[in-house]
Amino acid sequence: MSQSRRNFLKAMGAASLTAVGAKNAKATPKNVLSDDRFGVLVDTTVCIGCRQCEYACKVEHDLPAGNIDDYSDRSVFEHMRRPDHTALTVVNGYPSEKDKQQQVTVKVQCMHCDHPACVSACIVGAISKQENGAVIWDESRCIGCRYCMVACPFQIPAFEYHKAIEPKIMKCDLCYETRTSKGQPPACVEACPTEALIFGKRYELIQIAHERIRKNPDRYYDHVFGEHEVGGTSWLYLGSQDFSKLGFPDLGTKPAPGATEPIQHAIFKFFVPPVALYALLGGIMWLGKQNREEEE
Repeated sequence: MSQSRRNFLKAMGAASLTAVGAKNAKATPKNVLSDDRFGVLVDTTVCIGCRQCEYACKVEHDLPAGNIDDYSDRSVFEHMRRPDHTALTVVNGYPSEKDKQQQVTVKVQCMHCDHPACVSACIVGAISKQENGAVIWDESRCIGCRYCMVACPFQIPAFEYHKAIEPKIMKCDLCYETRTSKGQPPACVEACPTEALIFGKRYELIQIAHERIRKNPDRYYDHVFGEHEVGGTSWLYLGSQDFSKLGFPDLGTKPAPGATEPIQHAIFKFFVPPVALYALLGGIMWLGKQNREEEE
């Protein structure tokens, strides 16, 4: 019995040394920020709710898009929608404070934060912030832990629960591979018929947004959503009313990873994976059982 116990302790000791030996492993890749990174300015006062952005996004990402005429159906605005595995962006409708007969329509997608919580939360570096501003997901790295879904303050990443084999994390990628990495605008921006979406360098878009507010104070609520929220986002919004009434969360200005990184890095700084934790707990249970048997 004592020999068996010694063998077990040797195995546990080897596992512990392996875990400590990887103490320099990092939970996430380094965040990349460029002063010239791209962004998109959404002017909700110009949006007409045509949902052409939804259609263009689906076509660009090879998702079932249906008939383009179906997107004129405004009954979808009766309920708030979230992006999911079938649609990386959606448009929602909210009551207008200035005209009760009208709706304010707001496009929703990944905000491509400057300091993304999803990047911080990912334990294998499957999500990264690109130099041009895009936050993208790497299928070859992902282990399906879905920490990114929990960490996102905007509740954007979706999971293909219906797929038993190789399910994906689904989110807007700012058309990184096909467009923005080449300096071209995202598909949704190109499809917008009213130019409610403007693609360009983020710092220039902020200037444009503040200039519009200055010239039309009666038209715009004096705030550019995304300029400072959670440390800044690549998607920026103008509106005619308080953004809390347009489905936007009140998140403050501190980067979201401030809440997730201390926990993640404390766990993964010394690379103590769940398997090692389970092995330790199992070992404690095994020793307890052996003690009981010896006593009996």
